[in-house]
Amino acid sequence: MRFQILGPTTVLDEDGEPVALGGPRVRALLALLALHAGRVVGAEQLVNDLYGPTPPEGVANALQSQVSRLRRSLGKDLVEFHPAGYRLVAEPQEVDARRFELLASQGRKALAGGDAERAAALLREALELWRGAPLADAPHAGAAAAALEELRLTATEDRLQADLDLGRHRELVAELSQLSAAHPLRERLRAQLMRALYGSGRQAEALAVYTDARKLLDEELGVEPGAELAAAHLAVLRADPALGLAKPRIETPPDGTAPDETVLDGAVPDGTAPQVEPAPVRQRSKQGSRQGLRAQLTSFVGRAEELGQVSARLRAGRLVTLIGPGGAGKTRLATEAAAQESGDVCFVPLAPVSDAGGVANAVLAALDIRDALLHHPDRAALDPLSRLLTALADRELLIVLDNCEHLVAATAELADQLLAACPGLRVLATGREALGITGESILPVSPLGLPPPEAGNPLDYAAVRLFADRAAAVRPGFAVDAGNAGQVAHICRALDGLPLAIELAAARLRTLSLSDVAARLDDRFRLLTRGSRTALPRHQTLRAVVAWSWDLLDESEQRMAERLSVFAGGARPEAAERVCGLPEEVLFSLAEKSLVEFADGRFRMLETIRAFCAERLAESGEQEAVRDAHAGYYLDLMMEADPRLRTSAQMEWLARLDEESTDLDAAVRWTVEARRLELGLQLMAHSACYWWMRGHRLTSANLAFGLLAALGETRFPGREEEYVMCVLITAWSGGADETLRARLNEANCLLPITHLPMRVEFLMMLLSMFTGPPEDFETTYHLLETGTERLPPWQEALSFSGQAFVLQVLGRTEESLAKFERSLAAFKALGERWGTVLVVSGLGALRQAQGDYRAAYALADEALSTALELDATTEIAESLCRRADALIHLDEPARAQADYARAAELSRRNGSMETLAWACLGQGEAALARGELDRARALLLQAREVCPDGWFSTEDTRERIAAGLAAVSRAVSER
Repeated sequence: MRFQILGPTTVLDEDGEPVALGGPRVRALLALLALHAGRVVGAEQLVNDLYGPTPPEGVANALQSQVSRLRRSLGKDLVEFHPAGYRLVAEPQEVDARRFELLASQGRKALAGGDAERAAALLREALELWRGAPLADAPHAGAAAAALEELRLTATEDRLQADLDLGRHRELVAELSQLSAAHPLRERLRAQLMRALYGSGRQAEALAVYTDARKLLDEELGVEPGAELAAAHLAVLRADPALGLAKPRIETPPDGTAPDETVLDGAVPDGTAPQVEPAPVRQRSKQGSRQGLRAQLTSFVGRAEELGQVSARLRAGRLVTLIGPGGAGKTRLATEAAAQESGDVCFVPLAPVSDAGGVANAVLAALDIRDALLHHPDRAALDPLSRLLTALADRELLIVLDNCEHLVAATAELADQLLAACPGLRVLATGREALGITGESILPVSPLGLPPPEAGNPLDYAAVRLFADRAAAVRPGFAVDAGNAGQVAHICRALDGLPLAIELAAARLRTLSLSDVAARLDDRFRLLTRGSRTALPRHQTLRAVVAWSWDLLDESEQRMAERLSVFAGGARPEAAERVCGLPEEVLFSLAEKSLVEFADGRFRMLETIRAFCAERLAESGEQEAVRDAHAGYYLDLMMEADPRLRTSAQMEWLARLDEESTDLDAAVRWTVEARRLELGLQLMAHSACYWWMRGHRLTSANLAFGLLAALGETRFPGREEEYVMCVLITAWSGGADETLRARLNEANCLLPITHLPMRVEFLMMLLSMFTGPPEDFETTYHLLETGTERLPPWQEALSFSGQAFVLQVLGRTEESLAKFERSLAAFKALGERWGTVLVVSGLGALRQAQGDYRAAYALADEALSTALELDATTEIAESLCRRADALIHLDEPARAQADYARAAELSRRNGSMETLAWACLGQGEAALARGELDRARALLLQAREVCPDGWFSTEDTRERIAAGLAAVSRAVSER
C-alpha cells in the first residue's frame, strides 16, 4: 500500500485504487501513524495530536475505538499494538512524506556534489508528491505540519539553486519574486532572487532587492543581513564572473562528506562583466566550533555500542533524546557523542535553570548571543525565541540540551519551534523522560553491563571495568583479580550497574577497604555520600540523585512508586494496579520518567530506586496494608496457577511463575514477618508443586522452616492439608532434626498415606515419599484401587502409578506394568509432562530390576528428554542417575561416570540431597568396580552423609550404600 499525507489523507492499494478509510478521526489517526511509519507512536502523543488541548472524557477508549476502525479499513496486521503505543507496519518509502524527505536529501547531496541536473530532477520529483497542506486531516498536529512545510520550502530553495546552476535565470525571476514576498525574512530566497535578476541582466533590481531586505531585517529584527545575502550583494557589486558561469563540479572528498557550496554562485549574461578571478571555493573544516563542551577528566568506559547508536540516530534524524534513571550516564554519553561530531556543537546545561522561561535564555547564553548586539536602545528588545530563530535559521549546528527533566514541557516547546524553523539544526537532549515531540528518536540509556554469577572474567563487563578504573584513581595499584573479583562484582550488581553509584562506591576506597564497602551496601544511601565537589548537588550523593527524580513526580506517581517497591522482581501492569490501588496509566507514567523500566512485559525498579521508594512507603504508614495486598495477590495467583501446572498448560504457567518467583518468596516472608500465618500456610501449600517441578528445594525449605518456627504449636482448624504440606516442604531439603521428625509423625497422624487431598492436590504425591511405607501393602492397594472413581483426572493418573509401585513391591510384575501403562496414558492425555516423567522412570526402574538394562536405558533416556523439555532439574538429575545405572550394567563406565557427575552437580545446585546421594553412590560403585578402593570409600561415605534419613523413597539408596561400604571393607581386608 501507499500512504499519502502531503495533502488530504489517502491510501492506495497495490492496484493504485483508493482504500475507504472512514471518518475524519480515522484519517487523522492514520496520518499521525504514517508520519512515523514503522515506529511506535505513544498513545499520549496520539491523543494530543488527535484531540488537542481538550480531549474528551474516556479518551483512552476513544483512541482504541479509532484504532479498531482503522484496523478494519487497512487490515489488523498493518496496525500493531505495543505497550508503549501503536505502529503502522509500513516501509518509510511507502509514505509520501518519508519518500519526499528521502528524495529531497538525495537532491541536496547531488547539489552539494555539483550535479545540478540530477539534483533538479530529484527535487522536482520530491516536490511533485505534494497535493496540498500536509497532515490536512490532523488539525492538532500543527508542529509536525510546520516541520514538513519547512522541509518543503528548503527543498524548493534547493531546486531553485539547481535551476540557477543550470542557467535558468529568466525562468525563475517570477517564482522567486512570489516566494520572497511570501517569506520576506528568508535570506536565501532573497539571495537567489538577486542572482536570477543579475543573470537576466537586471543588476539594479538585484541591488534593490538587497536594499529592501536589509531595511526589513533592521526594522523587524534589528539585525544585519547574514553571510549568504551579504556575499550575494558583494558579488553583484563586483560583477563577479562566478555569477555568470555554470557552477563547476566539485568532487566529493575521499572521506565521503559533501563539500560546502561556494560562497558565491550565479550567472551573468555573456560579455557583461569584467574578467576577474572567481571567488575561491570554501571547504568545510575538519571540526567545527565547540561551545560549552568541556574536556573530560576521566576515561569513558563501556558505552561504545550506545555511542554508535547516538551517532547513527543523529545522522538519520534531527532530534534524539537520551532517557534513563538518574546516574545512568546520559550527560557523559551525550558529551562524548557531541565531541565526535565534525560540525558545530553547542552544549546547553539546563540543570541550573529553575523556570520554564529560562530555557531559551540558557541556549542564547551557551551560543554567546548577547542582547546588546541585536537591538538598539530605542527599539523594543526581541523575545529570546525570535533571537534564536534569527541566529540559527541558516546555521548547521548540533545543540545538546542536557538535563531537561525538570523543564520538559518548556524544552519540548523550544526544541519543536527551533527544529521546525531551522532546517540545519539538530538537537540531542538528555533527561529522565522523552520530550514527546513528533519525529523524536528516543534512546534509553540503561545501566552498565553486569557479570552473572558464573562469569569467567568479570572485566569483560563494563560495570566492573568502570569500578576498577575509578578505584585505581583513588587507590594506586588497585586491580581486579581472582581474590577480589567476587566482591567487586557484588558491589556492581548491588548498585544496579549505575555509573554514578559505582563511581561513588569506588571513591570510598580512599578510606574503606573493599570488603567494608561491600558489607555496607545495605545502607547504600549513607555510604555513598562523597561525590565530586564540583558536581551539581544532586550528583554528589546517591540519595540526592534519586530524590531529584522523586521530587519531579506528582502525588499519584509518588504513591505508585512507594507501593510498587513491595514488588521484589517487578510487576505486570494488572498486578501493580491491583496491589497499588492506582490505575495502570500512573505506572506507565513512571516508566516514561525512568523511575521504572519496562522489559519482557514487566515493570521493574532498579534496586537503588526501590530502596528509596521503600523508605518513603515506610514513612507513609501504608507499608502493612500494601504488603498484605501484595501477599493476597500472590495467593490468588497461586490458587489459579497450581491446578494448571498439572495440565497441558503447565509450560505456560511454569514460565509465568518463573517471572513471579522472587515476589512469591517475598510474599511468604512477609506473612511470617507480619504473622499472617494462615495466609502463609496457604501460599506455601499452593506453591509446592511449582517449587518441586522447578527444583527450588533449598529456598522453599528455608521459607517453610521459618513459617513453622513462627507457627509453633498454633494450628488452624480446616488447614490440615496446608500444614502437612508445609512440613513436607521443610523435610524435602534432606535434613531432619528431632523437631522436624515430630512434625512428620504428626503429619502422618493428621493425614495417613491413604488420605485423598481435597484442596492441595499435589500433597497426594508427597505423602508416601516422606511419611513412610504403608503397614499393609495389600490393603493399601485395594484402597487405592477402589478410590480412583471419585478422583479428579490428575489424581486418578497419579493413583494408577501408585498402584503400580505397590504391585511391584508385592511382586505382581505384569499387573504393575499394566497400571504403569494406564497411568502413562492418563498423564499423556492430560498433556502433563512431569507425571509422564514419573511413570516412565517407574517403568525404567522396573525393567532395571528385571535385568533388562537396554530397556531400562531407553526408558531413562526418554524420561530425561521429557524432563529437559520441562526444565525440571530434580527430574533431570534422577533420570541421569537411572541412565547411568543402566550404563554400568551395559559395560559403559565412562558414559555412566559422566551422567553421575552431571547429576551430582545439578543436585548440589538445587538441594536435592536424595539425588546427590544416588549420584555419589553410583560413582562410588563404579570406582569399586575399577578397584579404586580409597576413592570408592570416600564417595560412598559422602553418599551416606547426604542421604536423607527416614525417607521411604531413599531406602534402596541407603541399602546400596551399606552394601558398597561392606564390599570396600572386604576388599581392603583381602589385600
